Amino acid sequence: MPSRSQYALMSSKDKNMVLFVCFSSAVAFFDFLIYLYMADTVSAALFPIMVDAKFAKLQGLSLFAVGYLARPLGGVILGRYGDIKGRKPVLLISMLVMAFSMLAMACLPTFAQWGFAASALFIILRLIQGMAFGVFVPLSWTFVAEHVPRQYLSIGCSYVTASFFVGVLFSNGFFTWLNSTMTSEELVTNGWRLPFVVAAVLSFLPLVAWRFINETPFFEELVRAKQKSPPQPITLLFKHCGQSIFIAMMLTLIISSITTVVVLLLPDLIELSFTINNDLFGFSHSLGIVFMVFGCVFYGLLSNYQNFGKILGIGSALLIAQTIAFFYHLQAGGDYVLIMYALLGFFSGIVGMVPAILVQLFPTNVRLTGLSFSYNVMYSVVGAVVPFGLGYAALILGFAPALYMTFIGAIGIIMGLYFYQLPEFKRINEVVEG
Repeated sequence: MPSRSQYALMSSKDKNMVLFVCFSSAVAFFDFLIYLYMADTVSAALFPIMVDAKFAKLQGLSLFAVGYLARPLGGVILGRYGDIKGRKPVLLISMLVMAFSMLAMACLPTFAQWGFAASALFIILRLIQGMAFGVFVPLSWTFVAEHVPRQYLSIGCSYVTASFFVGVLFSNGFFTWLNSTMTSEELVTNGWRLPFVVAAVLSFLPLVAWRFINETPFFEELVRAKQKSPPQPITLLFKHCGQSIFIAMMLTLIISSITTVVVLLLPDLIELSFTINNDLFGFSHSLGIVFMVFGCVFYGLLSNYQNFGKILGIGSALLIAQTIAFFYHLQAGGDYVLIMYALLGFFSGIVGMVPAILVQLFPTNVRLTGLSFSYNVMYSVVGAVVPFGLGYAALILGFAPALYMTFIGAIGIIMGLYFYQLPEFKRINEVVEG
């Protein structure tokens, strides 16, 4: 296996590669989240008009969830391809598929023009995009982890995770501008196409630097040693890595729940149960995401020098405490919501340290398949169940999101105790054989 010394310095090529992956990741998150921000508008343009407003909202959420449901299939198929043919080819494929699907969505006819054919085409493109996105996130962590020296593994992966939330911040700013520039009628007529055009252009931009990106040293060593995965790496994966799959799913439950609740759902959930100035809370939400970016990097850097389990356990306990304090503060009036949301975002940054462990759970020749399968199956469950479940629960009990985050924090503490008892991982450059 490649002799990436524990004390080697990160080369300029490695730094450029990390920047390339971070930029691509931010764009990919913007691509995937467009429909969340434009659900009502795109539904009005491409689907039959629903008289019942609640049913129309449910239709919009369901169509957003379609992207989550496609992710496991794409993750397994393209993940398997990446374990056999290489990380670089599948990275190119996923980026091209997302870019062309965005461009195709921008050119779709409306429901008024093509009827249900327009609706069906959009759903198909959304499924294709979801499949490509399903492999992109695990691949971005794997690509960085297999390039940088071991001592930079945690901080490198945390940069990538932070870049996802930079994509969310860009989405917030872009759609705030779009909604202030165009009327609802203009958006439904043709304005809805603009975000997809911007996403397509941004998705193609990283490919300008494609020739400067190299295959990962770990996969190149697999090729040299003739230790490629057998024809069915899924079989090999379940034969040798059942425990790793379970652990990866539990860690993904933490990542996906924190991201889904704190980053995507919290404004809507709070609106159901609390009265607070919308403009102030919108700014607080964006500020919280900014501090979440800082938190990702902070925890990634900290876990480079401290036991992962200890940091995860302590970080999860702090997140529980801040979540409960945040909701009690909202109940008391929310006078200091800016500070409270910033702290909530920062403590949610524990998600930044988790990918460095995820990539070490699986041997090199089944890493992308195992990580893609575990990550996307659990993320699809959370993405499909949590928005509806918490939305309903919040109507009954305003503190329901806090209770769910407490549950997730408890899982984080348990996983932290588990990892605290383990020796340092040695499997980053391991392979398994049939």
